[in-house]
Amino acid sequence: MSKGTSVRGIVVAHGEMAIGLTDAVRNITGVGPDALVPLSNRGLAPAALAQAIQREAGQRPTILFTDLPSGSCGVAARLLARNDPNLVVICGVNLPMLLDFVTHRDEPLIELAGRIVSKGRAAISCAVPVTGPNGDPAVSR
Repeated sequence: MSKGTSVRGIVVAHGEMAIGLTDAVRNITGVGPDALVPLSNRGLAPAALAQAIQREAGQRPTILFTDLPSGSCGVAARLLARNDPNLVVICGVNLPMLLDFVTHRDEPLIELAGRIVSKGRAAISCAVPVTGPNGDPAVSR
């Protein structure tokens, strides 16, 4: 993709989560506000949230990062993406996937989405051993 058609990201989340994540990404990378946009569901009915998402996405290739696959954020994002090939929804947003997104947003939309999901999954780990009631490992590494 050329610079003019870089994929845009919209973090759609409950409360202030979207603002916190996008602020962290901007502080770490210095990326501009057009690359990754926060959108909270606070005070928005489901239809109004869907309209806000659509307004932010426009006609550009866009990844909608949601905090949960269900709830108003996930449902609104998935309903919009169902009929729009320029929208991809990734649920379970985390900071490592957003950092990878902003540094690779010139890649084609579908390949970028697969890359980001892999990066997000790989970033989840348990830093301390967790054992079950019998002393057996409860979390595999």
